[in-house]
This record gives sequence, structure tokens and C-alpha cells, in this order.
Amino acid sequence: MLPRLCQGLCFFLLCQISSVKPDSEETCHEFTDLDLPDAIVGTDLHVQLLLYTRDNSNCSSDLNKENATAFKYLDVSRKTIFITHGYRPTGSPPVWLDELVQKLLAVDDFNIILVDWNRGATTLIYHNAAAKTRKVADILKSLIDKMLSQGGSLDSIYMIGVSLGAHISGFVGKMYNGSIGRITGLDPAGPLFNGKPPEERLHHTDAKFVDVVHSDIDALGYRENLGHIDFYPNGGTDQPGCPKTILSGSQYFKCDHQRSVFLYMSSLNESCSVVTFPCENYRDYRIGKCVDCQEFAPLSCPVLGFYADKWKDYLVAKNPPVTKAYFDTASKKPFCIFHYFLEFITLNAEPRSGYITIKLESTSGNVTESKLDQDAITYEQNKEVTLLAKFDQELQEISKVSLMFTTGSLIGPKHKLRVMRMRLRSSFHPDREILCRYDFVLPENVEIDFMPIPCQNSNIFSSCCGANGEECSE
Repeated sequence: MLPRLCQGLCFFLLCQISSVKPDSEETCHEFTDLDLPDAIVGTDLHVQLLLYTRDNSNCSSDLNKENATAFKYLDVSRKTIFITHGYRPTGSPPVWLDELVQKLLAVDDFNIILVDWNRGATTLIYHNAAAKTRKVADILKSLIDKMLSQGGSLDSIYMIGVSLGAHISGFVGKMYNGSIGRITGLDPAGPLFNGKPPEERLHHTDAKFVDVVHSDIDALGYRENLGHIDFYPNGGTDQPGCPKTILSGSQYFKCDHQRSVFLYMSSLNESCSVVTFPCENYRDYRIGKCVDCQEFAPLSCPVLGFYADKWKDYLVAKNPPVTKAYFDTASKKPFCIFHYFLEFITLNAEPRSGYITIKLESTSGNVTESKLDQDAITYEQNKEVTLLAKFDQELQEISKVSLMFTTGSLIGPKHKLRVMRMRLRSSFHPDREILCRYDFVLPENVEIDFMPIPCQNSNIFSSCCGANGEECSE
């Protein structure tokens, strides 16, 4: 009886010992996941600094804990990207976290540090979360100081801050007198920060380059300029595809605000370059008054997102170093709209005012249409007019162009627009072949189809045909 009991006891102890993990086995730290009861009670500040690299892309280490395992993946010679979230009224993790981390690691082997201050940001009282932003910045400074002591550089620090996280990034930058490499603010928080002086919010002096996306300026976001360049998608207010009524629940409140993050992630797609246009206001962009980006030559107009720093030298050198840029987006991921410049020189002896609609067709048969958002344009003899055409897809090879001219008038005589030259060129690919057509007529309200030709063949003048097959002549 006793030997059998001893055997059983030994077997039990052996099983227990074998189930204990060795000290060398890593612990994967997860972003703090809270819920509404936590928000009702409120949470005290506790920060995790979750490090991801290509070597531990799915198992983060917490750099806010003093242990060798956490720091073994941190290579201070690499660029380090801090991602800092904002206010969390319900305590759930932001839906975009994992995707953003993985998209950035697909670009390069960065140190990506996810700043998890969910314990502190989770509360129903927004003021309480905002009051903790300076303390979060102090914690980030402690880590950066440690990295600098190990040979890191401020120039390799890149901070991406969302909502309150944008101002946290700015506070960190101020502690280093604007010497960190870059800050990207994704719809920086407006409430409690609107109208505050630069020392109490994000400002373009907080880093060597500061770029900001404003997607909800009429509610949760900050309205005015904060960076060297401030991007205003769809004017910065109502984002296409977002709910328009409160019946849609929480999405009605957060969709516009979050769109800044999803636009940034779209910029990491090779097939989606979010081209923007420096302009005084959104209306001037919509009616095509801001089509000249020669100041950035040989670059194109600036793009939003990760690659915006390609335009850094141009933007920082301006006096004052402040630029507003506007653009429209599609309603669904990846949100890209492709812009073309449409240039006309007309021959009518009398001025003609009206609107242009353009369709493009590819060699494979894909068709995309642009209804140019513009006031009625006046076309005068021998004067070039440039329009901004926006399409929801980019065609690599254009086989056919369809144009229609209208005055918008339902009564009175029909007019014709005599065109000496039309040019079509991509806004984002200035090196791409420019397409032309010469010496044709646009009868009002008649769609004209023709095959464009490369502009260097300027000696070629061909007739074009309308829907009824007649030649285009006066």
C-alpha cells in the first residue's frame, strides 16, 4: 500500500515540475483590454511599452519592465517608431493596432514601440484622460534617454500619435527642444486643446518634421495648423463612407476621427499613394485652383502618410514653415483617388463658360469617370485652362478618352467649344507619358470619344467623332 502511494505521489510531483515553464521562455505581452465597468470606475495610469521588431513581430516585450528579455530585441541603431493611442472611453484596444504594426514592419525592420496607456486613457471623463498626457510623455522620455545612453540618436526617433497621443508626442518633442526626427499627428484631439498656446499642444517646432492629418475638425479633432504640413482629407470634416446619423451608434462618433489612421495605413500600400494639393482652402482645391506643384519639382505634389517626409526639405524651408494640403478620398479602403491634370487651350473667338466631364478607358476595357468639382470655367481664346480630374482607379494604359462639354443651361442655343489642344497628365507620376489631342470640337451635351496620342507627336492632327459618328468641325 505504501509503495503504491509513494509511486503515485512521485508521478504527481513529476507532472507538476514538467508543467512549469523554464525561466528562459519568453512572455508575450498583450495590449491592455478593459471594458465599460473599468471606464465607469476610472483607471489609474499604468504604461506598457510594447516592442515589436521583425524578430518578434507577433510577441511583444514590455520595455517598461527591467529585464534582459525585453531589451534583447531593441537595436538602437535602427529607426524607432513610437505609436501612441488616445482617449479610450470603453477600454477596448484600438481596432487598427495590429494592422498598423505589421504594415510598418513590412516596410523595414524598425523598432516599433506601442505605447499602451489604456490604464489611464480608459475613463468616461475625458478630462481625466487628458490630464495624464504629460505623465505619459515623461515615461517615454525615460526610455528615450536610456536609448540615447546606449548610442541611439534623436534623429532616428519617429513618433506617431493618434488624438491625445498626438499631443503626447508633441510634449516629448518639446523635452528635446524639437530635435527628434519626426512626429505624425493623426487627427490630434481638439477638446481642451483648441486655442491653446504652442507649449500646451502639438506644434511644428516639436520635431525636425511634423506632419498632421485632420479628419474630424468639426467634432473630436483639432481645426488649425499644427505641423509643417497639415492634411485635410475631404476638407477635414465629414468623411465619405462614415455614418451620417446617430442611429448608427458609436461609429457615428468615431468614424471620422479614426479615418486619419486608416488613411495613414493606406499610404503603406504600394498601390495607393494619397496625393494632396497645397491650397488656401478646401473650396479652392475642389474647383481646381490649386494644381501647380512646381515648387516641389522634380517631386510631385506631396503625399499623405509614411512617405510625406520626402517633401520635408521643401516644407521646412518655407517662411513661415506652414502648409495646408487638401484632397478627396473614396469611401472604402484603401480610399485612394487618382488625380489627373486636364489642360485645354481653346480657339473660340467669344468666351465660353461651362463644365467638362471626362471618362477614361484602358486597353483592357476598364472605364473610370470623373465629374470635375468646379464652378463654371470660362474658356478664352488661346488661354490655357487647367482642371483637376479625380478618378477612383488608375489606368496604366489609356486607350480612349471621352469628353462632354455643357453650359448647364436648359434653355437657349447650344454652344460648341473649339479645342486647339488638350493634355492629360498624371499628378503623381510626372514622368509618365503625357497624352494629347489636337484641333477638335466639343458640341454641347454630346459625348466625344477619341484615342489620345503622346504629346511629343504634336504634328499629328486627327479628326474625332461624336456619338452620332459625325466629324467634329465648326
